Amino acid sequence: MMAIASARSIRQATTGDADLVGDLVTALFDEIYGTEFGEARRPIYRAAAAKLLPAEDIYAAFLAQSPTGETVGLLTVSQCVAVYAGGFFGEINEFYVQPSARKLGLGRALIEAARSEALRRDWPFLEVGAPDMPRSQATYDFYRSCGFAEVGPRLELIVGTISA
Repeated sequence: MMAIASARSIRQATTGDADLVGDLVTALFDEIYGTEFGEARRPIYRAAAAKLLPAEDIYAAFLAQSPTGETVGLLTVSQCVAVYAGGFFGEINEFYVQPSARKLGLGRALIEAARSEALRRDWPFLEVGAPDMPRSQATYDFYRSCGFAEVGPRLELIVGTISA
């Protein structure tokens, strides 16, 4: 039987959480791409979190805590703008729950925090990058079960260097 996360399991990150946010992003990229994009870039992710967390008008991060109080999950969301969206909308940038804490309902609770943030900001919708298939079928199925609809994958054009 799956445990259900309570509202107390999720809190908004503050500027004092920058290293923790950076560490969870490191864990996310370690899992997806390996240490070249994870551990090797930890200082960059920590510095970026320190820069972004004060930008509350366009960015928010939510942290998930396990029943023991350990921080085990992260969801970040930022404001985007497009004509097709009718103006502003939200995008989930990073989303991670430690493997040992999956199936506790924390991922759904983080999605609900993002949904609440979107409503508060009057964003008509949230977007999230589609995972690569078929390797990430479980992730895709999770998003679908949370109400996301498929609108296509995204591509990236690198035009600069990411640095701390």
